[in-house]
Amino acid sequence: MASRLEEALKKAREVLPPKVYEELVEKLEASGLSEDAKVWVVEEAVKDYVRGMVQPGEAVGTVAAQSIGEPGTQMTLRTFHYAGVIEFDVTLGLPRLIEIVDARKEPSTPIMKVYIAPELWFNEEKVKEIARRLEYTIIENVIEDIEYELGSNLFIIKLDPEMMADKGVTIDMVVGALKKAKLGEIEIDEENNTIYLTVSEKHLRPIDYGNPAAYRAIENKIRRLYLKGVKGVRRAIIQVEEVEVNGEKKKAFKTIITDGTNLEEALRMRGVDHTKTISNNIHEIARVLGIEAARNAIINEMKEVLEQSGLDVDVRHLMLVADLMTWTGRVRQIGRLGVVGDKESVFARAAFEITTKNLFEAAARGEVEEFKGVTETVIAGLVAPVGTGLIMVGAPARPAIRRES
Repeated sequence: MASRLEEALKKAREVLPPKVYEELVEKLEASGLSEDAKVWVVEEAVKDYVRGMVQPGEAVGTVAAQSIGEPGTQMTLRTFHYAGVIEFDVTLGLPRLIEIVDARKEPSTPIMKVYIAPELWFNEEKVKEIARRLEYTIIENVIEDIEYELGSNLFIIKLDPEMMADKGVTIDMVVGALKKAKLGEIEIDEENNTIYLTVSEKHLRPIDYGNPAAYRAIENKIRRLYLKGVKGVRRAIIQVEEVEVNGEKKKAFKTIITDGTNLEEALRMRGVDHTKTISNNIHEIARVLGIEAARNAIINEMKEVLEQSGLDVDVRHLMLVADLMTWTGRVRQIGRLGVVGDKESVFARAAFEITTKNLFEAAARGEVEEFKGVTETVIAGLVAPVGTGLIMVGAPARPAIRRES
């Protein structure tokens, strides 16, 4: 005679998908629970799965829209500091949610979370080196001042030794950048961290010696000369966590948060955990990692924004939105330039925005309205193909009129 657990598992196998059933059995075997407890777990798993199923004809789009939209009215309209990083202001709340569903090409505050390979967590110097390699550094970031006098072609560049040490820049790197720009002759005073640049006539003509604008142009060019780092990453800040190792608390340098993104270059770096490093730019993720990664990023970003506002929205609603935005193989916005604008139905497009234009263009192209979706059937007063109306699809548009003789 079969035990209660075997009977429960037999019933579960008929209901649960194979992968879910296999995972449930594996976890039960490793759990060490009593037989009664295992039976309860199996029954609860089946109940949860059945409760989570969608009935045929259910208006999942409307439910998802309401489930995200209603809590969205409680979201903050302000921008808060990013958790754990006081130096960065990051767009959160409703503005960030709008950014995601609008599929903006660039987020208003682009950020990248660079995870460090586990073997380097406790090596502060190595992690600092990665941060320095990430941070886009120009001469302006390491100078104290640039001096010049009208009527002379001599520019005196005074370097800041503290900033150079912080950014991992040497005087030779600055000289190398100036030589590459071919601005003129260079003399170095290493003792005073000063570089003397005699600008050639090619860049500063004698006729311009009395023109302040010409000197400012040279100064700006010097300041913007590239030294090191990844383009697009303005700042990189190391996050420190305390972890317990063999009963002893140690400082671990697990992640680097960047102001600005360049995911492709970050993933190429040694010492970076390529399986976790991510950016908050959905289009960048789609370009570098593919459309499936972009779909997951949309779900995770929306989920994080909602949770930060203390809102609990079922992840399946977010998954539906992400699927709509990415199923064509590119990231589309929820709007007339994306999901709505790509609908086959003329009436569905016209009902959203720019009604007259949509109707005229459809007429000019000779488009046919087939009344298959919800929006267009409601407009025409037909039975919408949702809920019990789903079984009536294909029925006559108007009831037959019985004539009596």
